[in-house]
Amino acid sequence: MITGGQTSSELEVVGRILGVHGVQGWVKVFSNTDPRENIQHYQPWHLKQGGSRSGGEWKPVKVIGFRPQGKGLIAQLEGVTDRNMAAALVGQDIGIPRDLLPQSGGGEYYWRDLIGLRVFHSEGADFGKVVRMLETGANDVVVVRGDSKSLDRRERLIPWQPDDVITDVNLAEGRMTVDWDPDF
Repeated sequence: MITGGQTSSELEVVGRILGVHGVQGWVKVFSNTDPRENIQHYQPWHLKQGGSRSGGEWKPVKVIGFRPQGKGLIAQLEGVTDRNMAAALVGQDIGIPRDLLPQSGGGEYYWRDLIGLRVFHSEGADFGKVVRMLETGANDVVVVRGDSKSLDRRERLIPWQPDDVITDVNLAEGRMTVDWDPDF
């Protein structure tokens, strides 16, 4: 159940509460947004204990303070006034309503939209499905896992290089085409 009129399918996980900062209730925040500071612009946050895949209830919370701190981010949440209250939030996912996110387009995709796509070689071989994306220093990586319908059951790491390695993404058909050696 979601409070505030949101269902779990309408929320996108964009971060997590990592720890506490100080004694006045501030929390350390991990952000999946790019740039990472953008997480502060999406209001309200919805917090859920135990991560988005397990049971539990999403609870809306207002961010009343936010700033970079060292190499990380910290936030002050309405109603969280001391270290013990902040400690109770550690490990909770931060979700926001999907309609707050800008629309992707022009060859840009949210990672969530790529997960589950069937991946085919440009000559037709089925490599399997996209199971996750990895961020690396040079370029992002598509992790494709073979299954009973694919060429083999191998896991392949394919660099996200549009127009070079990634030749087509068709979300409507649920497929991605790549120019990638099947032996890699």
